[in-house]
Amino acid sequence: MAASPPVIVREVWQNNLDYEFDLIQQSIFQFSFASIDTEFPGNIFHPPTDIPKHLYSSLPPHLFYSIMKQNVDVLHLIQLGLTLSDAQDNLPNFSTPFSYAWQFNFRDFDPNLHLHNPDSISLLGRQGIDLSYNKIMGIDSRIFAMKFKAMLLDMRSLQIGRLPVDFTWVTFHGSHDFGFLIKILTGKKLPQNFVDFMLLIETYFGEAIYDLKVMTPSLRLYGGLERITKRLGLDRVAGKSHQAGSDSLLTMQLFVELKKKYLSIYNMASFNCKLYGLTSTVAHDQMK
Repeated sequence: MAASPPVIVREVWQNNLDYEFDLIQQSIFQFSFASIDTEFPGNIFHPPTDIPKHLYSSLPPHLFYSIMKQNVDVLHLIQLGLTLSDAQDNLPNFSTPFSYAWQFNFRDFDPNLHLHNPDSISLLGRQGIDLSYNKIMGIDSRIFAMKFKAMLLDMRSLQIGRLPVDFTWVTFHGSHDFGFLIKILTGKKLPQNFVDFMLLIETYFGEAIYDLKVMTPSLRLYGGLERITKRLGLDRVAGKSHQAGSDSLLTMQLFVELKKKYLSIYNMASFNCKLYGLTSTVAHDQMK
């Protein structure tokens, strides 16, 4: 993805939510790739203490999901980042000299009332997230859910309940990203088992979903988003790390780079609808 034209992350609050969703809905049929990222108050539930941290990725999907569900069920979303791209790797520009991504800021979380990881909240503060401003100007997640579901309906093909096959969702370590979205869209806690959770993701988002954290190890690329993109020589073109809009943009940059350099020699279908930690081959076969 070229660094020119300059990219601006559009800040979305309650008072401009309608306007920004109108822009997004104007774009979705031309820009059929969407990367997402979330910021939330850190994890407060963790794997059993006898499991070393470097083995977390080896947890059975049902245990990984159980821990993720505990966290998502009691935590509140702070930000959602959304970046749209077309098949030629262009971002929306709305006939301006700039390209754009979006950052939705939510009001639901109050550090004085709600569970959180203090270290995570301190990190978000250092990265420029002002939770007191979010509380005043942020988006009510219930209103966001109505708007987002309307957008998903606009994406649907004539076959009821299906997204067009050419609309693709991209994440990096996306289990929590989709977890918070499913929680907001359904207005409920997450399902008891991860197979039902994956079916809900397919119902809302369709069948073209790629988690780059699942894909990169097969390309001998290891670590987090920042580490992998630096190894590939990719520079963050807007915003800061641990801001959802900027991280969704960097996720899209990585996806574009992988498509150009690597994925043409791999079968992308083998990575489809697999989220890091949740979808082993057995789990994926159970859903089909």
